Amino acid sequence: MGRMLGYHDMDELDRPELNKCPDCECYFATDECPLCGKICPEEMRAGNRAPVKHQKRKNTSGRVQFLPWYHTWWGILLMLWFFFPAGIVLFFTSPYSKKLKIIVCSVVAVIALLGVLSVALSMWTPSLVNDKISKDEYISLCQTMAVDDFYRAGDNIAGQYITMQLVVADRFSDWYTSYDDEPALYYLCYDKAQPDTKILVRSCLVGDDLNLKVGDQIMAFGESGGQVTVAKNQNTNITLPCLYMAYVEMAQD
Repeated sequence: MGRMLGYHDMDELDRPELNKCPDCECYFATDECPLCGKICPEEMRAGNRAPVKHQKRKNTSGRVQFLPWYHTWWGILLMLWFFFPAGIVLFFTSPYSKKLKIIVCSVVAVIALLGVLSVALSMWTPSLVNDKISKDEYISLCQTMAVDDFYRAGDNIAGQYITMQLVVADRFSDWYTSYDDEPALYYLCYDKAQPDTKILVRSCLVGDDLNLKVGDQIMAFGESGGQVTVAKNQNTNITLPCLYMAYVEMAQD
């Protein structure tokens, strides 16, 4: 059994074979609207109306629409964690809105960029000595200083180029140095004329290393690092003025 003319169907977008009332928006085959009695104008008659653009309807059935597991949030997050490229593809092919995809991708891009910068900064450690100039130029910048004056100056001369004649009293590595890093090598040194005043010398040699031993007399060239605390072992910390040694020569008696 067919539908009666003059019905008002909200589910229909248009019925081009029938006239349409501009007020009641119902369809009919006669000249007058069966609901309000208005004569159908020419522009609303069958064949004269502009075609209506069909739009996608939202689901009004009341049934829950289920997403496949790989398009759910937890599925996408799992793939992003275990296989990042696949997670990105699944997110872009998911039914979520374009605006949400742009926001999420922008946030992920910023986090990824910050992660890369963080790793790069952690891998880059600034040099404690100036290794951009030649040895001769470096040595020419160094001023001779007595160990006692260097000890008393402490942080006040941090960064200055210094040369001192020293005797090696002890050598050890920083106990707190990470196992992933090369241990920082330190020498406990003193002036032969004043053996009671000791300072730290950290090996930051540019070029070939020189394996110093206790009792060696050296001429050290480096930059003042101010007061430095070093763990000689798990129970012993040493805090003394430190020279970051860039170059070293064996001294003559």
